[in-house]
Amino acid sequence: MPRSVNAVASRARRKKVIKLAKGFFGRRKNVWTVAKNAVQKAMQYAYRGRKEKKRSFRSLWIMRINAGAREHGMSYSQFMGALKTNNIELNRKVLADLAMNHPESFKAIVDSLK
Repeated sequence: MPRSVNAVASRARRKKVIKLAKGFFGRRKNVWTVAKNAVQKAMQYAYRGRKEKKRSFRSLWIMRINAGAREHGMSYSQFMGALKTNNIELNRKVLADLAMNHPESFKAIVDSLK
């Protein structure tokens, strides 16, 4: 009697990893042992990248708010401090969008702080 191996599940598992390696260069896309390591590393980079994305967007928003505030004679820290004291609860994402795409609205906010 032949030995029982779960070939269906093994093949499906390998196929899933090979599918994730689509677009990789050289043996990383089609050799199981190499593709498995490449996909694992790619997943680590993706996980870390999702965290870094939040950091980089926050710093971009801060730069845009700072540029908008300086056009009206305030620094970023003065602007944010004045927002807190006046209980204006707009987050950095919204403020950056106003500073970049709606400068007249941003100017109105700055004028209300002065």
